[in-house]
Amino acid sequence: MANPRKEFAKIYDQCIQKIYRFIFLKVNSEEIAQDLCSETFLKGWESYKNNSKIDNPSAFLYRIARNLVTDYYREKGRTQFVSPEIVAIADPGPGIEEKIAFNSDLDQIKAVLTNLKEEYQNVIIWRYLDDLSIPEVAKMMDKTEETTRVTLHRALKALKEECNKRENFTS
Repeated sequence: MANPRKEFAKIYDQCIQKIYRFIFLKVNSEEIAQDLCSETFLKGWESYKNNSKIDNPSAFLYRIARNLVTDYYREKGRTQFVSPEIVAIADPGPGIEEKIAFNSDLDQIKAVLTNLKEEYQNVIIWRYLDDLSIPEVAKMMDKTEETTRVTLHRALKALKEECNKRENFTS
């Protein structure tokens, strides 16, 4: 049998940035996101070392992260919103003009994204920010691929409607 520590280290390396970004988008605080991300991997390691036959470690870690974020908000009674600071994670390279344009668009999308229900937020983040395939997203959502496609379609439609409302409001 292979060394579970080495195997989990590979999983950690593959998933750390995506899990952190997912949590950060939910909690809007670097410190809290770091804490919850650490706790996610600690819980993941505890389960992994006892049962290294986890079918989809990425989905398993996302589930832990999602549950920890839910627990965090349940304990704190806070509302979710996304910070403009995420630009530093999503866009490390462009020039100042591109950053300004990107920040403006990203701020609008993030503001609208927070108005969507959590399931829609998650499916959009996993599919487009984390670049996961439909089968991977379906596994994480415990849904069929067809149901996941429908959910993604509805999420994008809701996102577009919210963008249009915002555009009409600011015009």
